[in-house]
Amino acid sequence: QVQLVESGGGSVQAGGSLTLACVSSGMNFSLNDMGWYRRQAPGKQRELVATITRGGFMHYDKSVEGRFSIARHNPENAVYLQMNNLKPEDTGVYYCNSPSEPDSHREAIWGQGTQVTVSS
Repeated sequence: QVQLVESGGGSVQAGGSLTLACVSSGMNFSLNDMGWYRRQAPGKQRELVATITRGGFMHYDKSVEGRFSIARHNPENAVYLQMNNLKPEDTGVYYCNSPSEPDSHREAIWGQGTQVTVSS
């Protein structure tokens, strides 16, 4: 059974930094692309903000490019998101998941997420 456990969120002022971590179990982590998703408000769709492929290629949504950095550590089945120069619009619940999984499986394995709150 796949489990994804996110941590590292918190409350910061605009311009601050946070580092999020996600540890997975039950999946062949090194063979999966991994991503960080953000839900900015309850009921709103999660949006993919950063991706790192199994080969280490990184891609960012334009809203976070230049400020966020994604990394993975396969031996620990972990993916990280370094968030710098945070803005109030970065506020939301952050989740990790695998963009390369079929939609139905990805929907079934969401973790609890970690809350990020950025005040102006």
